[in-house]
Amino acid sequence: MSAMNQPQQTIVVYTQTAWTRFWSWIGWFGCFVMGLTAFILLMLLVAQGGLDDDTTNIDEKYVQGDKDADDKVAVISIEGVIMEGDGFVKQQIDKVRKDKDVKAVVVRVDSPGGTVTGSDYILHHLSKLRKERSLPMVVSMGGMAASGGYYVSMAVGDQPDSIFAEPTCSTGSIGVIIPHYDVSGLMARFDVKDDSIATHERKQMLSPTRPMSEEHRKLIQEHINHMFVRFKDIIKEGRPAFKDDEAALDKLATGEIFTSQQALDNKLIDKIGFIEDAIDRALEMASLNKNKTLVVSYKRPATLLGELGGYAQTPVGSGAAGPTLGQFLELTAPRAWYLSTSLPAIVTARSAD
Repeated sequence: MSAMNQPQQTIVVYTQTAWTRFWSWIGWFGCFVMGLTAFILLMLLVAQGGLDDDTTNIDEKYVQGDKDADDKVAVISIEGVIMEGDGFVKQQIDKVRKDKDVKAVVVRVDSPGGTVTGSDYILHHLSKLRKERSLPMVVSMGGMAASGGYYVSMAVGDQPDSIFAEPTCSTGSIGVIIPHYDVSGLMARFDVKDDSIATHERKQMLSPTRPMSEEHRKLIQEHINHMFVRFKDIIKEGRPAFKDDEAALDKLATGEIFTSQQALDNKLIDKIGFIEDAIDRALEMASLNKNKTLVVSYKRPATLLGELGGYAQTPVGSGAAGPTLGQFLELTAPRAWYLSTSLPAIVTARSAD
């Protein structure tokens, strides 16, 4: 075949313009950012994986005193609704237990209470910390220390002048509640029926879709009465004056809340004062020099979902998008509460856990 008959090859010379170079750089930059983001998320995931057992993820926060001092007073914070208890509060307790420089503890309570089990769990571990480490412990009540919030405050035991409440604090609310709402009338109006199948009729004693019978009401009442007795027994341990005057405690254990002055008058607290006053008392109980002691609190550790703004770390009632289905089911499950509220459990503040 002659050269004249061979197909001609077309060579195209592509010249990159400034505009195409710009978009090329944007693409490479985007890949870099995505890779860096993936690496950071991986590191956060690895860090998060050890939070349950590794208290090194909790950072100290300076409150006052000598930053170079060896002796410490630790402020353990209990804020918001108490759920299961085995969360940030427990991590703070474990952090203090391992830190031999901590010579006294101030428990800062700003909570309307929460579940019976969660409140009791926190009380148990605070009391255990105080006894095992022989640490002076003082409670500082903030805006609210009601029901379960008052319950956990009894961890101070019989130490004198150990419970302080701010002047505007609401406390008390000594009692137990299992929320129940009867919407059977509304269902009848719209011709909706509960067709659930259960192994026994008592399985649905707290169902909102039917009226509660007197038999079932009596059973539920007996159930929470046992929890109420424990609540009062715990108060006697933290408020020894009521051991010999149970009638005085019964008079206060009506579920009502009290101002700090009313609480003081009724011996539910020892002093009206701010957290600085509680810290000073802790220093005094531990025989520490205020000018040579460091006072610290603790920062809630970051989590992967928290960094991403995920629901699992979103405080219920914070104005965010809302809880997950799992959280909703957990909060609305029939359970007993040491909680100062008449609303369904879903309407809560920030979780203490």
